[in-house]
Amino acid sequence: MISLQQLSMSFGEKLLFYEVNLYLDAQKHYAVVGANGTGKSTLFKLISGEETPISGSTSIPKEVSVGWLKQDQFRYENTPITDIVLQGKPKLWQALEEKEKLLASLDWNDALVNKLSRLEDTISHLNGYAAYAMAEKLLIGLGIESQYHQKPLSALSGGYKLRVLLAQTLFQEPDLLLLDEPTNHLDLISINWLEKYLNNEFKGLVLVISHDVRFINRLADYILDIDYGEINQYSGQYDKFLSEKKLIEEQRLQAKKSVEQKIAAMQQFVDKFKSKASKAKQAQSRIKMIEKLEIPDIKHSSRAYPSFQFKPKRASGKVVLQVKGLGKSYQDKKLFDRLSFNVARGEKIAIVGENGVGKSTLIKILQHLIPQDSGQCDWGYETHISYFSQDHHELLNESMRVLDWLTQQVSTVTEQQVRKVLGQVLFPKDDVEKDILTLSGGEAARLLLAKIMLEHANILILDEPTNHLDIEAKTALANALHHFSGTVILVSHDRDFMAQIVNRVLSLSHSKGLHDFRGSFVDFEKSYLQD
Repeated sequence: MISLQQLSMSFGEKLLFYEVNLYLDAQKHYAVVGANGTGKSTLFKLISGEETPISGSTSIPKEVSVGWLKQDQFRYENTPITDIVLQGKPKLWQALEEKEKLLASLDWNDALVNKLSRLEDTISHLNGYAAYAMAEKLLIGLGIESQYHQKPLSALSGGYKLRVLLAQTLFQEPDLLLLDEPTNHLDLISINWLEKYLNNEFKGLVLVISHDVRFINRLADYILDIDYGEINQYSGQYDKFLSEKKLIEEQRLQAKKSVEQKIAAMQQFVDKFKSKASKAKQAQSRIKMIEKLEIPDIKHSSRAYPSFQFKPKRASGKVVLQVKGLGKSYQDKKLFDRLSFNVARGEKIAIVGENGVGKSTLIKILQHLIPQDSGQCDWGYETHISYFSQDHHELLNESMRVLDWLTQQVSTVTEQQVRKVLGQVLFPKDDVEKDILTLSGGEAARLLLAKIMLEHANILILDEPTNHLDIEAKTALANALHHFSGTVILVSHDRDFMAQIVNRVLSLSHSKGLHDFRGSFVDFEKSYLQD
């Protein structure tokens, strides 16, 4: 369906990819992966025609419809939510609107009757009589409760607004679906629903950019890896792709080593015998062979793994936290009530639940950042907390160099120590001069994690720490938290990330309250999130 021919693209002076040739089949699912800044979103813009390559072309049949999830919710603020979804099919929406205007007319004649008949035919042809049921199914599947469907988009929070746009894109039923990080604003239940919908009901070609390894594994038939200035296609799951890629890299290195060894052996012969008349002809022959041999160019991968290390100065007491009868409401909406649980030293706890159930509110109450309505929470002996907020702007809110900000935040360490830690989280020498207001989401997240590294706390409270991290950074963070000797309390919707860390799950629900599951996230998922 999609043909990329000799496609090359750059961003400023940075070459993203060069002379890419690919053919993407209809009805297949492709996951686009690569380090931040390698051109994943740019590839979408080239395919959709929004940007022009520096050379080469993309070819899509004219009759193919393209649906692209974009974060332009601001244009719909005052539009009823169901209407936004229906606008995913502009021809159908226009026919429905014209029909409503026509039915409101008081002066009927033959021309209006004929026009109504034509509109009915159009609506029927576009499956319009099932449109409202389809819109409702998509919205509910994505966690938008039915009481909101006729309300304007402004009635929802930012994350839920993006779910409405996702529902609109799915309602379009395009031949080609482009999804850029679709799981970022979904909870576990909605992610599971989206996976099943795309696998079982969506009939077109799917291209998805995602850092969610579990989502990739459950959805993708193929992986498109952007690295080395190339886009290479692999089949199978993410771990299999990594193994194949590593094998190819090893083969390239071995090929280079083999050529270098041949050249060295021949050069040794030349150096030894070039002055001897009896061997001069053979030496000249080897010189010509050396000139013909080409050493393979081994490009450096754009992927980089930060090095996170969390080392507490001292251990906490055995009882880390006691929570008794905790309750909180906002504007007459009860988030949770009578929550009670204890936390022991060394536990790695995930707090999960549908969006809006109060997960972020709960961890702020635990830290006494906001007040509870009822109950109490008491920290144990020698507990020292570091906190990662999902809203980076809470700390990174004024113009300042990266180096100055981190030095100011952790004033007990030397500038040399600060520079060392910044290097570990992929801020090389020049990047420490960046203004914190210009940082990307991934850079901001790594900077906040650098701060936590320098604080040496024995309690880490992390609210959606992986939202802006690429797969390499998430892998490094999961490994560091797994080996952390202290206690972790985290809010996340990243199942693969939690599966590597968690040994206890606190599941919050409006209808069922708190469920305290003592075991791995994998076991929790099998028991409570079965397909």
